[in-house]
Amino acid sequence: MARTLTLRQDKAQILAEALPYIRSFHGKTFVIKYGGNAMTSPALKAAFGRDITLLRLVGMRPIVVHGGGPQISQLLERMGVKSEFRGGLRVTDDATISAVKMVLGELNQEIVGLINRHGGRAVGLSGQDGRLIQARKMLLPPTAGETAAVDLGLVGEIERNDPEVVDLLRSRDFIPVVMPIGVGAEGETYNINADVVAGRLAETVGAEKLVLMTNTPGVLDAQGRLITGLTASEIESLFTRGEIGGGMLPKLGAALHAVRNGVKAAHIIDGRVINSLLLEVLTSEGVGTAIRSDSGPHFFDDSRRYFSVPEPAA
Repeated sequence: MARTLTLRQDKAQILAEALPYIRSFHGKTFVIKYGGNAMTSPALKAAFGRDITLLRLVGMRPIVVHGGGPQISQLLERMGVKSEFRGGLRVTDDATISAVKMVLGELNQEIVGLINRHGGRAVGLSGQDGRLIQARKMLLPPTAGETAAVDLGLVGEIERNDPEVVDLLRSRDFIPVVMPIGVGAEGETYNINADVVAGRLAETVGAEKLVLMTNTPGVLDAQGRLITGLTASEIESLFTRGEIGGGMLPKLGAALHAVRNGVKAAHIIDGRVINSLLLEVLTSEGVGTAIRSDSGPHFFDDSRRYFSVPEPAA
């Protein structure tokens, strides 16, 4: 009996500790990029659907942007198409874009179903819907030993977002679930990195937070240790020293752009940890790397809140 009472008290304490975060973030928009192992494990998928629904029911306004890299690679392998990456981005030809659209469409509906199953009201969107994501062809700058820009095929970079369709859904308490497909000026279809889409959308809608779920504990230092907090200038230093590569490049690039353009904080978290989204948003410890701008009227207050320094007495 005593053990049962202690467990109940522990649960009550967890809820009580979440209250300041729920109060502070009530009515605020969070853009959450969903991908990696969190999209393949049944337990993690169910937890994600519950977490998104809970955030909405306690007054927060989540927008989900999802990837699908591993699933796309698996389909391409079955099709006999070799995957090629440059700078963390998938080179996309006609066969690849067909696979991308097929996989992302299926995943989009699965995520909508996960959220709706737990009491949320999710609606799936492509970046082509309402010209939400307007894009052009991306060319990567030449690297060492190259003389020309690198053509990635049907990979796009975002020119602008038109958030009208997202705003309409949010005004009716729906949860938008966006797949990262952009549309060109002539109706072309472009594959766009989901981290980049999430970062730019967070900027466009004036999000409080950008949360990027990935397959690592967060940003790691040269010794493989988790870095729990970074400023924009510290990220620039990591890029300059060449300490960031592969799939982390677009993630940190998206986070850096977001916090320098009005998003108060970005978080890179471990999607392999069950309920990692709630742990990052509603607890002081968190489970990843928090990223903020170097200065601004919000910086001290946000840092104090994140590291759970008590508010001064009234």
